[in-house]
Amino acid sequence: MKIKTLIIDDMTLARKRVRRYLNPDAEIEIVGECANGHDALTMIPELKPDLIFLDVQMPGMSGFEVLQNLSEEDIPVVIFVTAYDEFALQAFEVNALDYLLKPFIRDRFYKALTRAKAQIKQQKSAVSPGDPQLHNFLKQLKTESNHLKRLVVKSNGRVIFLLTDEIDWIEAAGNYLSVRIGKESHLIRETLSQIEQKLDPGKFVRINRSVIINLDRIKEMHPLFSGDQEIILRSEKRFTMSRNYRDKLLSALNM
Repeated sequence: MKIKTLIIDDMTLARKRVRRYLNPDAEIEIVGECANGHDALTMIPELKPDLIFLDVQMPGMSGFEVLQNLSEEDIPVVIFVTAYDEFALQAFEVNALDYLLKPFIRDRFYKALTRAKAQIKQQKSAVSPGDPQLHNFLKQLKTESNHLKRLVVKSNGRVIFLLTDEIDWIEAAGNYLSVRIGKESHLIRETLSQIEQKLDPGKFVRINRSVIINLDRIKEMHPLFSGDQEIILRSEKRFTMSRNYRDKLLSALNM
């Protein structure tokens, strides 16, 4: 029986590299690939792969969120793929989970693959299949705060980590979001609604259709016409808050 393998990564080049390294292996059958977590949630129960290569940082839904949304019986053996995320690396090592650090080399790839094969064979011969380390890791994630603590920005081959506590505001910019920290601005590919769900509502509030602000950055509020409010941040940046969003902001400020 061949090992059915699914590749999940939002970067085309990363998927191609995994596929290139897997192709010569007679034990592996690549059953598919996808570029986001939502497609992965459909394909994993449908294809029932034995092994997945799972990118941690993907727009819309992270690799961790993919696993958290699967039933236990649908979770295959996982090799995580990540790009310089210190939190992820530490978590993997503590829980004895295998991972590939981008850009990974051939020798490191085959070392992870060999370990995964042994784990798959062990699970298939066991009365109670499954990876206890992985399940314990997912339980830890569920008990921790689900609020986003950092953003990962990929730009021109670099990976930049932004702490959410340092964000001043986030503004819609076409198909992207502009994340403002001081005088710096970073673009991420996500919708305002998606990022709003991930941020701590006690710290970040949406004030109109296009802007989310950090409550700690508010300096003043002034009433405008028709129930709207002008919000002035400590940087002197000014925004208009629509009256439809007023109650949510006042509730977050305990006013």
